[in-house]
Amino acid sequence: MNEIAAQWIIGIGLAFDLFGTIGLVRLPDVYNRVQAATKCVTLGTCMILLGVLVGAWGGSVGITAMGAKAALCAVFLLLTSPVAAHAIARGAYRSGVHLWEKSVVDRYGEDIHPQRPPAERGEPGETPGV
Repeated sequence: MNEIAAQWIIGIGLAFDLFGTIGLVRLPDVYNRVQAATKCVTLGTCMILLGVLVGAWGGSVGITAMGAKAALCAVFLLLTSPVAAHAIARGAYRSGVHLWEKSVVDRYGEDIHPQRPPAERGEPGETPGV
């Protein structure tokens, strides 16, 4: 029973990883791609690790060494992936990578220059009025 459940969970995780990689190829700019990579791939990889944990469950023995390692990897991934995605997106914005032309909201630009309307803010990385 554990093996069948583990295979289903791993299959769902692989599907999420597949959707995340398709998003990396199909989405228009770095900010959308970071979102796809963070949400889909994090959830997919954690599902795969959860499937390994379920499959490695030792019955009456409890958790095995492989299951404990899978759980630790999942916790590490859940803690580091959002932080890394935030750092990548913020670094891209600060280095001047432009938003997609059909983007409608720039909350980070509003936080940096709240007194100026969007037309006067300039492009990411520029200093308006200089």
